[in-house]
Amino acid sequence: MINYNPKDWFTFIFHVHKGDTIRKLWPLMLSVSVFSAFVAFLELNVFKLSKSDYVSNIGMMHSLLGFVISMLLVFRTNTSYDRWWDGRKLLGALTNVSRNFAMKIKALKLSDEDVRFFEYGIPKYAFALKEHLREKLYFGKNSFLIEVEAGKHIPNQIAGSMISKLYDLTTKGLISQEQLIVLTNDVNQFTDICGGCERIKNTPIPFSYSAFIKKFIFIYVLSIPIGWVFSLGYYLVLIVPFILYVLASLELIAEEIENPFGEDANDLPVDQICNNIEKHVEEILN
Repeated sequence: MINYNPKDWFTFIFHVHKGDTIRKLWPLMLSVSVFSAFVAFLELNVFKLSKSDYVSNIGMMHSLLGFVISMLLVFRTNTSYDRWWDGRKLLGALTNVSRNFAMKIKALKLSDEDVRFFEYGIPKYAFALKEHLREKLYFGKNSFLIEVEAGKHIPNQIAGSMISKLYDLTTKGLISQEQLIVLTNDVNQFTDICGGCERIKNTPIPFSYSAFIKKFIFIYVLSIPIGWVFSLGYYLVLIVPFILYVLASLELIAEEIENPFGEDANDLPVDQICNNIEKHVEEILN
């Protein structure tokens, strides 16, 4: 995620950062510019068409469909942002439950060995969840404290190990049944958060909807030079790529943030959140 000052307009306007959509779109914008020049040349110089020809009325289509495409893109970006914000709330809940669980473990006055187990397990669940959402394997330092098996759901294995540890402490009489219920509820929240994140990651926008928007934008932009050439002339070479930039950028941004747990420029700061969880749990339990 890019950290920025929202009041610094100059940087926004004149600096092309790594997450700017123009980096991805400039080849397509250049192609559309060449296509627009070619269409303008054919209509104005080869076929010598004029505003009196029926082809000049094609521009009416863009006026009619402009509202439709704007509504589709608004819905697309809002849906993706809802997923992004939902992911941020889940990661915030992960931070809170990690701190609360660590505070309760601290209050139990357990042995150093038992405390070290949870000091390792709580933040490692966050790191394992991060790598799980990015479809990577995670084995942290001191993995002998919690053994995990590759090929299986690693966050579930870590949560299961913490549950087993709590039951073992109950059997030994180090925590009461009431304390076990409270602590188990915290570990259950880890799994609930994991399920919520998996729901966002594994349920993308329906393929047909995403494909339709891309085709709609493509046809809309490519048909602009045909009808607008009589009003704009060769200025189409500059105007049509800009229209493509605006419309396609909204779709690209929506694509990027609909899965907010990755490593794209506009994704959530998952690495930073995991590091903060590790730092805060260590502070609480030491």
